[in-house]
Amino acid sequence: MTTIKIDTPDGPIDALLGVPDGQGPWPAVVVVHDAIGYRPDNEAISARVAAAGFLAISPNLYSRGGRARCITRVFRELLTKRGRALDDVLAARDHVLAMPQCTGAVGIAGFCMGGQFALVMSPKGFGASAPFYGTPLPRPLDKTLTGACPIVASFGRRDPAGIGAADKLRKVLQDKGIPADIKVYQDAGHSFANKLPAQPLLRITGFGYNEAATNDAWNRVFSFFGEHLTATPRA
Repeated sequence: MTTIKIDTPDGPIDALLGVPDGQGPWPAVVVVHDAIGYRPDNEAISARVAAAGFLAISPNLYSRGGRARCITRVFRELLTKRGRALDDVLAARDHVLAMPQCTGAVGIAGFCMGGQFALVMSPKGFGASAPFYGTPLPRPLDKTLTGACPIVASFGRRDPAGIGAADKLRKVLQDKGIPADIKVYQDAGHSFANKLPAQPLLRITGFGYNEAATNDAWNRVFSFFGEHLTATPRA
């Protein structure tokens, strides 16, 4: 895993880059971190993505001042669906598209806040999107997902913020004819695919890492991406 600088409309930011073993080229995945930030959990996630045969790039959305200063701004831009954070995600996509090791197809995956970004950005030139518990779902959901790429989404039944989210997302995608794979993990809660501090307390509050759900979700994501990231995504 390597820390690099990528150019954005508002200046350079840090990003993690993971490259699979071998010669390539490979499809790529932009990995969007949760509200906690992109280290160290995202290092492990990016390594998993690279090991599965995808270029993995994870932009640090808190590059300009750290989490404490940036989190409010990033969430505001997520709600309004415009601003530097969205530009940073697109800059990460453009960076890997310009790499000779990339096939020209790029997906997006995100967790919690990043899962919301994965949904919001799904119509923005990605070949497939994998939101992990991207709750609460962006509003208005129907308008947000107009023109969206195929979506593979994973939720935890014990997620207090995710009640009914899977059914709402499934209905919108079915109505729009967008290919989708949506699954709710019965024994998992929010952040089930993230290894965060204070795990015992998090599980009590409906959060926490769940290895079985994590492994199954990633298997689904990689299979889905393998199917839908075989061609250049729409512009």
